[in-house]
Amino acid sequence: MNKTEEINAMSNEGVTSRRIDHEQNIISLESNLKTLLDFKNSLLDDQKNGEKSIQELNEKIEATKKQIDDERERLEEFRIKLKEVNDVKEEEFPKFMELKDSVLKVRSQLKIIDEKTSPKSNKERINIKQLTKTLEQLERDIQTKKLSKEEERKLVSRSKEIATKLHAMKIIHKKEDHFRTISSQYGNLKSRINEIFDRRSEFGNKIGELKQVLDTLLDNREKLYEERRRIIRDVRETSAKLEMVNTQINAIEFRKSKISSVGSKRRSKDSHDKNYSGFQSSKERTRKNKENMQIWNSMKEQALKKMSNGEKLTFDEMRLIYSDINNSESF
Repeated sequence: MNKTEEINAMSNEGVTSRRIDHEQNIISLESNLKTLLDFKNSLLDDQKNGEKSIQELNEKIEATKKQIDDERERLEEFRIKLKEVNDVKEEEFPKFMELKDSVLKVRSQLKIIDEKTSPKSNKERINIKQLTKTLEQLERDIQTKKLSKEEERKLVSRSKEIATKLHAMKIIHKKEDHFRTISSQYGNLKSRINEIFDRRSEFGNKIGELKQVLDTLLDNREKLYEERRRIIRDVRETSAKLEMVNTQINAIEFRKSKISSVGSKRRSKDSHDKNYSGFQSSKERTRKNKENMQIWNSMKEQALKKMSNGEKLTFDEMRLIYSDINNSESF
C-alpha cells in the first residue's frame, strides 16, 4: 500500500467513526426527548387534575360559606327571641314574686282565723245564710212582739252576738274570695312564668346547637382552605417543573438540529474531500472548530447583553453564559 492509499484508508476510518458517533448522539437525544415528553404529559395531567380539584374546592368553600351565613342568621334570630323572652321575664317575674307573697300572706291569715274559730262557728260559717235569716227574725221579734224586759234583753243580746258573728263571717268570706282571686291570678302567672322559662331553655338549647354546627362548619371551611392551599402549591410546583422540562426539551431539539446540521456538513465535506490527506482533514477540522468558537462567542455575547439589559434569559442562553467553550459542543 502506497502513501496515498494509506491516507485514504485513514480518512475513511475517520468518516466511519464520526458517522457512528453522530448516530449514537441522535439515538441518545431521541431517547432523552421521549422520556421528557412522557414526563411532560404526566405533568400536564397533574396540572389539569390540580386545577380541577381547585375549582371543586372553590365550589365547596362557597357552599360552606353560604351555609355558615345561613346558620349565623338563624343564630341571630334565636338570640333576638331569647332577648325578647328575657325582657318579658324581667317584667313579669317581679309581679309573680309579689303575687306569691300576697298569696302566702292571705293563706297565713286564713290559717290563723281557722285556728281561732270553734267547730260550732265553722258550722255556722257553712250556714251563713241561715245565720242571716236568724238575725233578721230576731230583729223583727224585737220590733213587733210584746216582750218583757228580760225577754227583750235576751233577744237583743242574742241579736248582737249573731250580728258580730255574721260580720266576722263576712270578713272571712271576703278574705277567702280575695284569696281565691289572687290564687287564680298566681296560678295563671305561674303558668306564664313556667312557659317563659321553658322558652328560655328551648332557645338556649337551640343557640347551643347552632354554635356547635357553626364550629363544625368553620372547621370544615378551614380544612378546605388548607387543602386548596396545598393543591395550589402542588400546581405551582408542577408549573415550575413544566417550565424546566420545556427548557430541556427545547435544548435537546436545538442540540439535535445542531448535530444534524453539523453531521450533514461533515458527511458532505468528507465525501468531497475523501481523497485529501490526513493533514488536510486535520486542518479542516481545526478551521471548523475555529468557526464554531466564533459562532459560540457571538451567541454568548448576545446573551450577556440581554442579561445586562435585565431581559429574561432562556435556558440555552443561561448555558451559553455559564458554560465554557469545551462544553459548547454538547450544547
